[in-house]
This record gives sequence, C-alpha cells and structure tokens, in this order.
Amino acid sequence: MDTHAYPVTRSDAEWRARLTPEQYAVMRNHGTERPGSCALLYEKRAGTFYCVGCDQPLFESKLKFESGTGWPSFNDPVPGSIETTVDRSYGMVRTECHCSRCG
Repeated sequence: MDTHAYPVTRSDAEWRARLTPEQYAVMRNHGTERPGSCALLYEKRAGTFYCVGCDQPLFESKLKFESGTGWPSFNDPVPGSIETTVDRSYGMVRTECHCSRCG
C-alpha cells in the first residue's frame, strides 16, 4: 500500500465522485488500461496533458510520440510533475509513473 503523503488528498468517496470507474481503477488501485483503449493515444492537438485527479500539468503534446506500446508516450514530463514507484508484483519489476501532487 502506498503510504506517501501527497499535497492533494481526497477521501475515497471524493475520488470516486471525481473519476470514472476506469480512471479510479488506474489512479487509485494501480490498474492499467488495455493497450490501445485510451482516447489520448490518438490525440494530436497542440497543448498540455493534465492530471485528471488534481489538474496539474503533466506532459506537453509536442513531446508525445508513437511508441507502439498502445499507450500515450512522452519524451519528458513537465519538470517536477511525475514521480515513480517500483512495482515488484506478479513476479516482475515495473516502474509506475504517477502525478507528484496527488499520486
């Protein structure tokens, strides 16, 4: 369980009211979207991608690229906007990226 204290916190009820069920599963339960299922994968407009949990700017569209993974990929985040956690579940090592402000 993540015990890190973030600057933006909400109760479970507040998170559920703010997020769709899929967003909640990904953001609060460390879930993963199916590859190719995210509408942002195909987003081409210029601008900034913001955290749905706290509205912090995360990525600039000019740094987005097609990685072939099925998820939106970016060269670099907005400085200070992303933190990482190592996940060793399911017999593998993965690096989870999350918003530095709300987790």
